[in-house]
Amino acid sequence: MLIGFLEALFNGISIGAVLLIAALGLAIIFGLMGVINMAHGELMMLGAYTTFVVQNGCKQLGGVWFDSYIFLALMIAFLFTALVGLVLERGVIRYLYGRPLETLLATWGVSLIFQQFVRSVNWLLVVGIFLFCVLFFGGLRVLNARSNGGKVSKWFVGLLLLLSLGITITMGNLLSEQQVFTQPWFGAQNVDVTAPGWLQKGMSVGGLQLPYARLFIMALTIICVGGIYLFLQRSNWGLRIRAVTQNRSMSACLGIPTQKVDAITFALGSGLAGVAGCAISLLGSVGPNTGQNYIIDTFMVVVVGGVGNLAGTIMAALGIGTANFLIGSGTLALVLSPIQPLADLLNFFATTSMAKVLVFALIIAFLQWKPGGIFPQKGRTVDV
Repeated sequence: MLIGFLEALFNGISIGAVLLIAALGLAIIFGLMGVINMAHGELMMLGAYTTFVVQNGCKQLGGVWFDSYIFLALMIAFLFTALVGLVLERGVIRYLYGRPLETLLATWGVSLIFQQFVRSVNWLLVVGIFLFCVLFFGGLRVLNARSNGGKVSKWFVGLLLLLSLGITITMGNLLSEQQVFTQPWFGAQNVDVTAPGWLQKGMSVGGLQLPYARLFIMALTIICVGGIYLFLQRSNWGLRIRAVTQNRSMSACLGIPTQKVDAITFALGSGLAGVAGCAISLLGSVGPNTGQNYIIDTFMVVVVGGVGNLAGTIMAALGIGTANFLIGSGTLALVLSPIQPLADLLNFFATTSMAKVLVFALIIAFLQWKPGGIFPQKGRTVDV
């Protein structure tokens, strides 16, 4: 029984480690900008699919490329999702600051777009988006340059939009006759990511089996937490982020570019979501709905830990991840079997979905006692 409990505890901590990586980015974004980003789970999903693409590319090369592809996938997933997050902040979030309901609905809509994009993406869609962006935004750039700083007429912008759409649709109709352009890259079905050979093994410690993949996830989490701590505490931009978190108005008065801080923060949080997606791909198959399995737990980690607090986020992530696994796997019910009424109650919740219900109920009870989380947020913005 002891070995089984320790294995379940180890697996729960590894799941908590994934939640921690994802919650780090969300805690920074929510704590600094007050943005409830419902698309954070889909950014994790994009990071997981990026890992799948890198794996397929390195598998063709074979040898040392496939054995070490996970490190390349981590870097590319971080950069790709950070870029997606930057575009999302510049194009959508920036215009919705101070309007939490509109931000929630907008990011929820973006999450649905990302899910459908992964199901439907093919070369035809990619070429169409690229062609439209070149025609429309390139045309806007030319018009702005020729206007010598003057305002471009809305009629010209509308005409440029119609021309760009027309050319893109025409080109799409021509390319749609070729099957190679219409074949989906991923489809609606889940895809499997094969871990490198050295991550598929494990080690035994006193009869306790420790898979290398889960040890790797824990080590990755430690590196991410350490990197974020050093960035926030020892870098100039980290100082600016902490200043804006404490008091945005005063930071702006002191010359800190708050809009640029927001963009960097959102890109950093999105990049961490991509790293979390890469870690998720080592635990199971990846699908368009992968992010939905983690987004609720991630938000609970941020709220329970205390908005924007690193230590609270660590404690909440490990606690929630471990509790979910111990309850959902029935391990806790087995350990408490001498206490029959409590064991019967835990057996009722001994499924993955019901374990989330029980943990959520416990979190509600905890927040009645400490509404600000384990470590409540401090600063003048809290008083306001």
